[in-house]
This record gives sequence, structure tokens and C-alpha cells, in this order.
Amino acid sequence: MTEPRRARATEAFFGRRKGKPLRERQAAHLETVLPTLKLDLSSPPPADLKTLYPQGVDRMRLEIGFGGGEHLIHRAAEAPSTGFIGVEPFVNSMAKLVGHIEERGVSNVRLYDDDATQVLDWLPAASIDQIDLLYPDPWPKRKHWKRRFVSKVNLDRFARVLKPGGVFCFASDIDTYVNWTLLHCRDHAAFEWTAETASDWLTPYEGWPSTRYEAKARREGRSSAYLTFRRV
Repeated sequence: MTEPRRARATEAFFGRRKGKPLRERQAAHLETVLPTLKLDLSSPPPADLKTLYPQGVDRMRLEIGFGGGEHLIHRAAEAPSTGFIGVEPFVNSMAKLVGHIEERGVSNVRLYDDDATQVLDWLPAASIDQIDLLYPDPWPKRKHWKRRFVSKVNLDRFARVLKPGGVFCFASDIDTYVNWTLLHCRDHAAFEWTAETASDWLTPYEGWPSTRYEAKARREGRSSAYLTFRRV
């Protein structure tokens, strides 16, 4: 199979890319600020991803589908020695996060505004310490389950870019997607679930800031699961 056909077959983004019209300031941020933060996938990645950041960083963390960016900006501000890569194809969400980055003056975030599989295929092997996939689209209809980001091919991608001992963190309020993820990671030789007791996956991650998606789930009576898998 040729590489272009493979890329189409594994493309992960199926949703809409833009919602309501952007405010003037948001549009300006996307035009002037985003280009300074965006990964250039047309060039080979640096041998050391830490050189993407003006200050020294000692860890690398990738968040796929950061939504409104509440979690990513919180983590970036609390951990300035970690280099973050945030991927989000939805224009309005990207505009919101870029505004937060400008307001808070964080310099340890790099961004990509298209399909996350493109970033995963670009990254060097064993270059990432942690991957966060938080409240991804559950695609609840059975005929759409093949669109879920957690899949054998994407876990292969995770396994390639994660360092040995690195972690994949997954949060969702949809039971079927939680079970789906547990089964896929159980069947993948590169990952082991770290939970030892129920509280390990029912308790939010340390320093968890919550998100608007989580608040919505609470209002609608759904609890969340917080799964952590280690790259073996």
C-alpha cells in the first residue's frame, strides 16, 4: 500500500473544523500568533524535541484534542520545565487556547491544527514522556466505532513515540469507550494498565483542573474514568 493511501486510511479527524465566527481578536491571534507556535511538519523533526522551546525543558507531553484548552494551559503553567505539544483541528478551540497562551505568557507550548496522526507519524521514536487523550469524541453509534481514536494502528503510533516507561492517559465519561480502551490496551503488547484498585481509575489525575466536558457529564449524571497505561 502506498503511503498516501495509508495516511487516508488512518486519518483520525472526522468532525467539523469550525463553529461560530471568530471574534476579531481571536482571528488576529490565529493569523499572527499561531504561526510562531505551530509545528512545521514539512521539515524533519529535530533530533531533540526540547530544542523547539526557548527555555530548557526536561519532559515532553502531547495532548490530542485539547478542546477549549483548559487542561493544557493549566498543565503548561504549572510545569514550565515540560514541553507541551497540543493538537486540535477545531478552529474555535485553537483560537481560544492561543488567546490563553498570549494572556498567560507561557512559552512551553507548541501546536498543530490538523490531524493528530500526522504529528504522531512525524515525531521521532521514543521522544514523548506522556500522551493525554481526554474526553475524546466517543462516536457512540456502533457503525462509527471505527472512528474512535483509540485503535490498534494508533496504539502502534503511541508505542513508537512514547519512551519506555512513558504513559498514555485516557479520560472519558462514556462507559463503552472506557471498556473499548481497556480492551484495546489489554490486547496491545506495548501497554500495561497501572491501576491496582478501583480508586486508581475513579480518582482524577493529580492536579486535575477539570474541564467543561467533565462538568457537563456531572450535570447529566455520568461519572468519569481516568485510565493510565504504561509503555512497557
